[in-house]
Formats: sequence, structure tokens, C-alpha cells
Amino acid sequence: MKTVRTVSAALLLAACSQVSAQTAEQCPSLPAASGLHWEQQAQNDFIVCKATTGDGRAVLNLMLTSRDPDLLLNRALRAEKGAFAGESLHWYKLDMGGRELPGLESRRITSVKLDKNRFAQIWIDAGDVGELGTLQNLTQTLNLNPSALAGGDH
Repeated sequence: MKTVRTVSAALLLAACSQVSAQTAEQCPSLPAASGLHWEQQAQNDFIVCKATTGDGRAVLNLMLTSRDPDLLLNRALRAEKGAFAGESLHWYKLDMGGRELPGLESRRITSVKLDKNRFAQIWIDAGDVGELGTLQNLTQTLNLNPSALAGGDH
């Protein structure tokens, strides 16, 4: 019986530490005035941060990873210039195989190399072009938590 309690206690402690590690804030801080909050999902080699509005609409998505996302972004679809975590970038329009779908004008994607083993993939799903500009400006102000996939040590 003592062995069962010891094993149960060890499993409970491991589960608690795993939950604690997953809830540690690794997404960049959002300005309070933005009205957005992060929903975070952490795995061993990536973190996904979804900024949602008060009504639950995901408008800004960020994946921090130790692997190059190796996105093939077509230069012909290049749109605005921007920045993230001090790195310059270009936003790209989405390629839907030539199809014009509703809302595409307010959606963008990009990828940026932060350092040797740190990459960010960012995509915006804004409600309109005004919100798109606001979200693009917001990404320029975000600062990464140093522990967010620091140098591939995770």
C-alpha cells in the first residue's frame, strides 16, 4: 500500500509540474488597451499564442519554434513591411490558389528568424483592413519573454 501511495504521489507531482510548465507565460505581453488576451499552447519545440478578442475571435496568431517553419512565401504576394522582436519583415497576402475568397484582403502571414535556433511565424485574421493595420502595428510593439524557446534549450 505504501508503494501505491508513493507512486500516486509521484504521478500527481509530475502532472502538477507539467501543468505549471504549460501555464508559464511564454507569449509576449499584450498592451491592456488592445482588448486582446492570449490563449497559449506549449509543446516541446514550439509555442502557439492566439490573441483573441473579447468575443473569442482569434485575430493574431504567433508560433514560436526552434525549427525553421520553412514557409514558401511568394514574393509576388508581398504586401506591407513590418517588424517583430526587433527584426524586419514583410507581410504576405495569403495564396489561395488564385481563388478570391471573402476576407482575404485583411489576412496576412509572415515568418521571421529571431536568432540561430528561434523562429516566429505570425498570421493575422483581421475583420477588416483597418483592424489589419492595427494588428500589424501591434506586432511591432511585442517583446518576447527571454525564456520563450531560448536558443533551442527546450
